[in-house]
Amino acid sequence: MSAEIVTVDLLVDGGNASSSGAMGPALGPLGVNIKKIVDEINKKTSAYQGMKVPVVVTVNKTTRTFELDIGIPPASALVLKAAGISKGSSTPNTEIVGNISFQQLIEITNSKMIDLAASKLKSGCKEILGTMVTMGVTCEEKDPRDVQKEIDEGKYDDLLTKDDV
Repeated sequence: MSAEIVTVDLLVDGGNASSSGAMGPALGPLGVNIKKIVDEINKKTSAYQGMKVPVVVTVNKTTRTFELDIGIPPASALVLKAAGISKGSSTPNTEIVGNISFQQLIEITNSKMIDLAASKLKSGCKEILGTMVTMGVTCEEKDPRDVQKEIDEGKYDDLLTKDDV
């Protein structure tokens, strides 16, 4: 990368970024309009309200222009939001703190697909269910491991394969 191009990695509150904290000192010396950057970050991350969102700001120091690369919050944050809870269980094997529907599982998986090891929706859902086990969150009021088995048995094939044609 040329010396005129600088990238700054940030972790911001979705829809509620501000120039305070790490953002101001990181971007201020680059001569860009920080308010404009903050406004654009907030606009692009508004769907992730209340979650930490990774953002990469690429600044051209010569032209003082910038580009944003908005990441996707961790799967655990998406599960918490879908379940309507603020944190996972401290004892996930004995305490269940939330539940999501299978449709919510599919939505979370679709939004995280680019970051998952899985290449198909079916295996991606099983990956997210694995995260849910450690959080004490169920799917359709069932242990996530049981839902993984049901996926393997083909119970949800009509929902999981319609887009994999």
